[in-house]
Amino acid sequence: MRTSLESLTRRSVMAFGWAVVIMLAGCTVGPKYKRADYPVPPSFRGADEAQVATEAQNALGDQSWSEVFKEPELQELIRTALANNFDVRIAAQRVLEQQAQVQVTRSQQFPQLSGGGAGTAAEPSSLLNSPISYGLFSVSGSWTPDFWGLYRKQTEAARAQLLAQQWAQRAVRITLVQQVATSYLELRALDKQLEITRQTIKARQDSIQLTKTLERGGAAPLSDVRQAEQLLYTATSQIPQLEQQIQQQENTMNLLLGGNPGPVVHRMKNDFAPAPQSLPTGLPSQLLERRPDIQQAEQTLIAANAQIGVARAQFFPQVSLSASAGLGGSTFSNFFDTATKTVYGSGSVTQAIFAGGKLRGQLRLSQETEKEMVLSYQKTIAGAFRDVSNALIALNKQRAYREEQEKLVAAAQDATRLARLRYQGGATGYLEVLTTDTNLYASQLNLVSAQQGEAMTLVQVYSALGGGWK
Repeated sequence: MRTSLESLTRRSVMAFGWAVVIMLAGCTVGPKYKRADYPVPPSFRGADEAQVATEAQNALGDQSWSEVFKEPELQELIRTALANNFDVRIAAQRVLEQQAQVQVTRSQQFPQLSGGGAGTAAEPSSLLNSPISYGLFSVSGSWTPDFWGLYRKQTEAARAQLLAQQWAQRAVRITLVQQVATSYLELRALDKQLEITRQTIKARQDSIQLTKTLERGGAAPLSDVRQAEQLLYTATSQIPQLEQQIQQQENTMNLLLGGNPGPVVHRMKNDFAPAPQSLPTGLPSQLLERRPDIQQAEQTLIAANAQIGVARAQFFPQVSLSASAGLGGSTFSNFFDTATKTVYGSGSVTQAIFAGGKLRGQLRLSQETEKEMVLSYQKTIAGAFRDVSNALIALNKQRAYREEQEKLVAAAQDATRLARLRYQGGATGYLEVLTTDTNLYASQLNLVSAQQGEAMTLVQVYSALGGGWK
């Protein structure tokens, strides 16, 4: 009876001991992550009533870039850039690097095993049968149980950094789509300005012929010819500058495409397509889940929160266990004889007693770093709402600006036509033709810039909403 009682007691103690070990192994001393609060507005500033009414529809930010940018040339350029761009490829490599770092960090949670062997002999040729030769084969292992969650918190931080890198990769893709679309629209605008300049040159060459004819007939002074030439050379001097900008912009585009400087296909001659009147923006709360920079900032915050647990775990004792087993013999025949086996194990407990404030300093550093990351996270959200609002305001105002600029061009064209008729009929001097023609050329170039700006608002809204990373 007494033997049974002692056996039961031993089993109870062992069970209690294992329960304590399991409990400690599942214990972590760091704080659990809780998402930082931020006041989300009910709607985006700058969104009109139609946009608010279509919030329940498929938001623009959830659409693929190929559904938003429908020009075949632009689609091909974006496709090429996403495949070959250096920044995209660098971002992909950083993700792979962080994946390896997670594996390295996580390995600390597991026991480490190693094996080895050695042999000695008086003569190398007698290693197998010499009586004075000696051989040894051993296996050793060590393990530091993660009682306080030190290694688990380090792994948690590493995984959060991995997710941050993945979101950073998606942010690079969004930026690249925006850069390619912006560069393409810039090329299209320069093409249009070059076309307008060449048309203006032809009209001014005809004007020179008219003034020369009138001057030879005595109906106009030589100054009119010189003023007509002034208009012509003002336009012709713009050709080299526009061609320079086009070629330099093509080089910029090729860098985005991951290639060397060279020409880029941009043959489409149609006018800029204006952005749709109403774009479904979705709810502001959706922006927190869709914008890669917000997600990246939150994962960085999660990593900083995990580092607090790492710092706190340093205050607790660290237990290390090690064991080793080996076989050896003086001849090869008894090399693996179990009679020669050696087995031993050891354990140690290490507790910091005095470190000059290092541990408290590390804890305070991790806590203050987390507070900084909270502010960075909130700032990123605020910046995202600003970006969307600015893009929506630009969408509405650029359309109004382009419409007024079209009216200005129409008025300048009619004023130039009337001035040339009056000059040809002798009712006015050439100064009126010079003034109206100069105003027309400037207003035509400004209209191209207005059309480009309006087309750019679609790119800005789409990028601000976090579209294009899927």
